[in-house]
Amino acid sequence: MRSLITGGRGFVGHWLADHLRELGDDVVAIDREVEITDPAALLEAMSRSAPDAVYHLAALTHVGQSWDEPLKVLEVNIIGTAAVLAAARQCGTDPRVLVTSSAEVYGAVTDPGRLPLREESPTAPLTPYAASKLAAEAVVAQAHLGHGQHVITVRPFNHIGPGQTPNFAVPALAKRIVEADRRGAATIPVGNLSARRDFTDVRDVVRAYRLLVESGRPGEVYNVCSGRDVSIREIADGLLQLAGTTLEFEIDPSLVRPVEVPVLRGDPGRLVEATAWKPEVSLEQTLADVLAYWQEHAE
Repeated sequence: MRSLITGGRGFVGHWLADHLRELGDDVVAIDREVEITDPAALLEAMSRSAPDAVYHLAALTHVGQSWDEPLKVLEVNIIGTAAVLAAARQCGTDPRVLVTSSAEVYGAVTDPGRLPLREESPTAPLTPYAASKLAAEAVVAQAHLGHGQHVITVRPFNHIGPGQTPNFAVPALAKRIVEADRRGAATIPVGNLSARRDFTDVRDVVRAYRLLVESGRPGEVYNVCSGRDVSIREIADGLLQLAGTTLEFEIDPSLVRPVEVPVLRGDPGRLVEATAWKPEVSLEQTLADVLAYWQEHAE
């Protein structure tokens, strides 16, 4: 299979490209050399690569940035998705397209009875980032219904692993722990530790993406998640234990989001039914690998 990945040199794109190559795919990764909101450039790149499958990962994904630059996030995540779908329709190979949305579209869940979240659960985005992803989902649905395009949407919950930038909670914690321990500091700054998230290793996430391109139903939405939630405090404590240090956590108001989703836990049942996927990398192994990455790369 010949596969094209937008955002192919990002955190998930890197792991996806490696996984696809291991399976024997011919992979073309495009990133900053092709502006995602430039229809002509996208069509030229896609026509040249002649893909059987397109994985649309390119997006602005940092929730905090979406509050600071909402117009930019909306443009890249919505207009960029529309441009990718249009290029896929016009490139001549009629590729299958997988578009990444986000579990953030579900919003805050205050009623535990609504958990776990299923694809048919109500959506109520709380941030500009989440709103952009839900709008992109509508663009995907229109492409399928209006053009008969073979496209599916994935809603990944929190995915983590070695190589993720410290713009996200888990790698940020690991990096701060390593740096503070080397300085001999007693504390590290943290944000909200009470939030609970459904974490999946990025290596399991990219396996799910490939399986869905093979077996997913066109026009369908799929959660990609583990089915269990863990508090950020548990993650932080686990990293401390792995690092063998006794640092204390100190709340830094600048690290607390303006609006926080207290709990996210998904139901991967639709994904499992379609592909027989299941997570293979334990949370403990993921944390160990993330910590080892920052022990090698932190200053």
